[in-house]
Formats: sequence, structure tokens, C-alpha cells
Amino acid sequence: MSEKKMTSSRRHHLKSLILSIAANWIEEEKKEAIAAKENHMAENCPAPDLSGDQAALMETCKKLAAILDRLDEERYDAEAKVGKADKEIEDLKIKVVDLVGVKKPALKKVRMSADSMLAALLGSKHKVTMDLRSSLKQVKKEVKEESAEAGDWRKNIEDKADRKKMFETS
Repeated sequence: MSEKKMTSSRRHHLKSLILSIAANWIEEEKKEAIAAKENHMAENCPAPDLSGDQAALMETCKKLAAILDRLDEERYDAEAKVGKADKEIEDLKIKVVDLVGVKKPALKKVRMSADSMLAALLGSKHKVTMDLRSSLKQVKKEVKEESAEAGDWRKNIEDKADRKKMFETS
């Protein structure tokens, strides 16, 4: 290791210096924004002349109200345009996804037994085995002698008739 690692105290000291410098920059930006706002207001919105009679003041108020209405309309129009543009952007994004499609990643072939897969999914606490063949019952094949019973079909019919009578009588 030819590189020397920085100690944690040095790292914390540098981090605090960077944060203090950034805080100073943010304060300066806020002061500049306030000064720019005051300059803009001084240029575009001169102080109204409040001297004069009541008719002149009413006229000044009407002018200010008209200006406010115009500004509100412009703001509303701008918000409507932005909303329309945002909706159009979302629609285009959806179209792009539909055209390109969702790319499925290439799956890697993994050789893993069912037992190891269950162990990975359930964790080491659960002991489950997927050896299904060991849990199956051994079944012996029995040859049924149906040929002898098949010959005596009258007996089966009589048994069924007896069952039918049981249900009819109850």
C-alpha cells in the first residue's frame, strides 16, 4: 500500500471546512438574490405618487389593479403552457417506452439443485428437502380378477336394484 490513508480526524476536519465554505456561499447567494430583487423592483415598479386628492388616488389604485390582473393572467397562461408541455412530455416518454419495449436482461444459466435453492431462499433455519422420491410410497401392482366378476352381470344388477329400493323406501 503505497498510498497513505487519510485519518478520520483529518477527514472530518476537511469535511467541516467544506461545509462551512458552502454555508458562506449560500448566505452570499441569498444576499445577492435579495439585492437583485430590490434593484428589479426599483427599476420596474417605481413608488406610486400618493400625493393628491382622492380621485387621483382612486385612479392610481385602478391602474395598479389592472396591472395585477394582467400579471395574474400571464402567470395563469404560463402555468397552463407548462402543464400542457409536461403532459406532452409524459405522453412521449410512454410512447418511447412502448416503441423500444422493456429490455429483459440476459439470464445466466445457474446450476443449482432444488435443495440449495430452497436453502438460499428460506435461509439456514429451515430444513426442507426436495427429494420427493424418498417420500413416495411403494405401490405393488395387484392383478385384479375382473374376468370372473364380469361374467356374472346379473348379480351386479340385483345389488343395484336393492340399493335403489333402499332409497325409494326412505
